[in-house]
Amino acid sequence: MQHGSARQTAGRWLRWPADGLRGTVARSPVTLVFLALFWFLGILTSSVLDGPDDPLLPWVSVSVDTLPDYWPALLLSALWANGLAGYISGTLLTLAVGLPAERLLGSRRFLAAAVGTQVIGALAGIGFAAGLNGAFEDWGRELSTDSFVGPVALVCGVAAAASAGMGTLWRRRVRLALFTLLVVLALYSGALRDVMSLAAAVAGGIWGPYLFGRRPRWPRSLVSSRREARVLIGLLVVATAVGPVLAALNVRAVGPLAVLAYLFTNAETLDPVALANICADPSMHAECRTARLEQSAGLAGFFLAVLPQVLLIVFADGLRRGRRFAWISALILQGLMTLAAAVRIGFFLAGHTGGVYGVGGKVQPLALVLPMLLPLLVFVLLALSGRLFAVSAAPGTYRRLFLTCATAGVILAAVWVGGGLLLRNGFTPRADMESLLEDLPLRFLPVSEIISRPPELLPQSLPAIILYEGVGVVFWILTCVLLLRSFLEPAYSRFALDEERARTLLTSSGGSTMAWMTLWSGNSYWFSPTGNSYVAYRLGSGVALTVGDPVGPPAELRQSVEGFAAYCAESGVTACFYSVNEATREAAADLGHTDLQVAEETLLPLGTLAFRGKRFQDVRTAFNRAGKAGIRAEWTTYRTAPLSVLDQINAISEEWVAEKRMPEMGFTLGGIEEIDDDGVRLLLAVDQDRTVHGVTSWLPIYRDGEIIGWTLDFMRRRARGFPAAMDFLIASAALSLQDEGFRVLSLSGAPLARNEASSTAASEAGNAAGGAAAPRRVTETPPALEWLMDRLGATLEPVYGFRSLLAYKAKFQPEYVPLYMTYVDAASLPAIANALARAYVPHVSVGQTFTLARRIVGNQR
Repeated sequence: MQHGSARQTAGRWLRWPADGLRGTVARSPVTLVFLALFWFLGILTSSVLDGPDDPLLPWVSVSVDTLPDYWPALLLSALWANGLAGYISGTLLTLAVGLPAERLLGSRRFLAAAVGTQVIGALAGIGFAAGLNGAFEDWGRELSTDSFVGPVALVCGVAAAASAGMGTLWRRRVRLALFTLLVVLALYSGALRDVMSLAAAVAGGIWGPYLFGRRPRWPRSLVSSRREARVLIGLLVVATAVGPVLAALNVRAVGPLAVLAYLFTNAETLDPVALANICADPSMHAECRTARLEQSAGLAGFFLAVLPQVLLIVFADGLRRGRRFAWISALILQGLMTLAAAVRIGFFLAGHTGGVYGVGGKVQPLALVLPMLLPLLVFVLLALSGRLFAVSAAPGTYRRLFLTCATAGVILAAVWVGGGLLLRNGFTPRADMESLLEDLPLRFLPVSEIISRPPELLPQSLPAIILYEGVGVVFWILTCVLLLRSFLEPAYSRFALDEERARTLLTSSGGSTMAWMTLWSGNSYWFSPTGNSYVAYRLGSGVALTVGDPVGPPAELRQSVEGFAAYCAESGVTACFYSVNEATREAAADLGHTDLQVAEETLLPLGTLAFRGKRFQDVRTAFNRAGKAGIRAEWTTYRTAPLSVLDQINAISEEWVAEKRMPEMGFTLGGIEEIDDDGVRLLLAVDQDRTVHGVTSWLPIYRDGEIIGWTLDFMRRRARGFPAAMDFLIASAALSLQDEGFRVLSLSGAPLARNEASSTAASEAGNAAGGAAAPRRVTETPPALEWLMDRLGATLEPVYGFRSLLAYKAKFQPEYVPLYMTYVDAASLPAIANALARAYVPHVSVGQTFTLARRIVGNQR
């Protein structure tokens, strides 16, 4: 039996590659046939090693001479490569992109996309090369003499076309990465293949939606959330940093921005003839020494030559994390680089070469000045986007970083001087203490900066070269590593100590169902004179807008309301208690406040909850469908979830926000940043393949030092996932938390929505949420204001769907609790409305404002 089992196991292992190959052939036949033809034709025409030769070359390569005589090359050029490296890289690229793209598109649509984008890209490249003139004559001349063979353009075209079949988030990710790379290559390298690939990708991006049976949908906004805006700005900084380096590495780079390699780096190398001419001129002795040094520099020298670009890439990582220090540093460095480049352009226009590698030949001033617009625009963009980067590290983080770097610099300086004295004979001229100290600052500067000051010493022996180049490289690598580590430090705000104090009070005494929201970033805090209670609020437009009810012992509620109102009066701001329950409403009414219902909270009492009967039919259906689909509910937290799960949660959230085409709301509505908390629980809908179909977050409800229930906050569902994920998750959470012994579950509030029958049950539900209510005096709400709030709710319904959300929660048969806003004077309502808008949607763009207005106007029609 054991031998039979072993043979079966071996058979399964042997069948696995065969089954995988058969599956690949069945799903991606066009890709595999293309690769077979690609290599067959290469071998048949002896083109594998060195590429096709005459007379075959004109028929299979794209150039400005292709039309009209060699028109088959528009398509045939994808079936050849320019040598063995081209065949290998083309094969790997086709496998990496073609296999998944064909699965998304299907074989017929994949073939149509491949042929169409290849031909369109070739035609566009030829037309662009033939028509380019004016400011960039060098580029046009290079394109006119260039030719291209290979499948790169075809692969880029099908990748862009296949992205139309992806979800919103991954479609944006793929297109952003693809077009960023292609635009950088086209603008900096500028070869015909780069232009063709970009044109093919554009054609694929436009044609792709039609292949899936729909029209292209142009985005109204480039970004849909702060997180995505940070990533986009960071990616732009990386692109503008990498571009000049790519141009410096490519000796044939002739793109319109290739001149930035001269302006921002000094990584170019002279050919031997040019070097000999410089050194033959006695008046250029200093330039000859510098050129010889840079000519002999290896990877270390190249690293220092492009150090500003390396630092920008490091700061870009901080930008995507929202770090303030990274934004300030990138802004300063980008500004200095732009200013230095402008100075170099000024020297060139004044007749100077600007250094050893000055721009030679007949170069139009416009072709030199125009590229400066890009770094200038990046600087302006950074300057205008500072509000996106407000995340700070703990105090002292960068002071310690500076001291560490300074200490390392001192140690490395001592190594330079001591090692230089030991290796004095390895330098020319012979090193001594004076020359080593004089040359010391240059060891820590980018190579490009030493042009204006030739080095005193040149290394000759290998140990001297390692010492000469290694000092600066070690220092800057250490600095970059420390900077990257600083961006991983926990976020800190100036209210961090207040937040910790508030968290301690909340967990020890308790609060309302919304109390956990008082701990979110962006809140300010007022603490009662006793130190046992606090009020969290947002300050804007002269209004102190509270985040729910005061937190603390119920006996201090009235004193907290009175104390906070007095504090606001003394500070010259208007107190507005927002989303508060009956008890706070009564206490504010005694101060003369007028109140207005602004939301409706839904509560599920736990203990005897069972989803039985006809009224819970939808909930039971969700459970049954989840069971058939192999989906289960799984508790976790954001900080303990596996990286694969976190990536899916982030992707689902970004996709959800992108689909709405409106900014993600905040204040009392949490997002990704708010669920990143040890106290917040996540309930995921996960299938057997560990695919996350939906996610909900639950905030703890404290009373007398213990958790008595949980409040639903974050709700996201995968667009193409299990459709009943939310029903399943909410019902699963209710039953699971009930089994754990909790007493109440809040499905949170729905702003600008109300249940007409809620007034009769408000008192009882209020007792379940936050304590019994006492008799009170109420100031009557003006009917005109109630009518205005109803109209505002109806107007915003197509945009944010608050009333639909309240109606959706009705399937769980909850109890309804009205939530109120209280204010002193009706004259302050415009300021309160402005403060609310800024609290809920603090980062709305101009385009999103017009989108909102357009939807509102369309709804009124």
